[in-house]
Amino acid sequence: MSPVRHRTAVVDGHEIFYREAGPADAPAIVLLHGFPTSSFMFRELIPLLAGDYHVIAPDHLGFGHSAAPPAAEFTYTFDALAGLTSGLLDQLGLDRYALYVQDYGAPIGWRLALAHPERISAIATQNGNGYEDGFVESFWTDVWAYGANPGPGTEPAVRTALDLDAIRWQYVHGVPDPSLVSPDTWEHDFALVSRESNDEIQLALFRDYRNNRPLYPLLHEFLRTSGVPVLAVWGRNDEIFGPDGARAFARDAADAEVHLVDGGHFLLESHLDVVAGYLRGFLGRVLDRAAGS
Repeated sequence: MSPVRHRTAVVDGHEIFYREAGPADAPAIVLLHGFPTSSFMFRELIPLLAGDYHVIAPDHLGFGHSAAPPAAEFTYTFDALAGLTSGLLDQLGLDRYALYVQDYGAPIGWRLALAHPERISAIATQNGNGYEDGFVESFWTDVWAYGANPGPGTEPAVRTALDLDAIRWQYVHGVPDPSLVSPDTWEHDFALVSRESNDEIQLALFRDYRNNRPLYPLLHEFLRTSGVPVLAVWGRNDEIFGPDGARAFARDAADAEVHLVDGGHFLLESHLDVVAGYLRGFLGRVLDRAAGS
């Protein structure tokens, strides 16, 4: 089994932590995590990929083991996080790679693809939204209100997302057998978002999330014109990004492969083998095809 190495790079003066495994000369796949977690969410997936692929899984600034400068010292936006990710990949010499995106990782990944479409060999999205269809209104109403008018009237509703119960809910909602999900997941994430001043980092990103929506038409055009292969494997019971968000990729991506699994938002915690099976089959098919063309 290929060992997983835990490394740190300095990008634009900021320490960015990343997990790396697999042969350096193998096809690359970049795993981009969501809120409120880190590359920790890929801890069991990475070894399943590393035999055949060069796997890179960074922690976004403000998350996991990466630096977390206070929001007063760094402007936390998805543009900024994508810029740091791009800088890391440049340092690592990755000029061609597949993307695996989930939650926050999706808008970061879309920015990478739009900035350098020639670098993207394939896209796998696991509950990583790219369409208005995906937003579950009951979850997003408070986020949109806060982004449009941040202040004491709108902040309390979104601040609850940083509570332990809310983080636990993200992991277990929609999971038919919640006992499959380790409590280590939400306890780990809660500890990290509870660090001093990290709440302001998360609130800044909540405010900025609305700026991801204007990217969607650009993403759709990229999918139509590039012909990049797309896998959407999705927890069908996700109450944050609903299954229509997965189905929508088939509108623009030629021969999109869509799988709805009986799980929730963090599908790797309850259906690791299922997701890994779809992902390995997809990568083997599309990357082998590209290598032979």
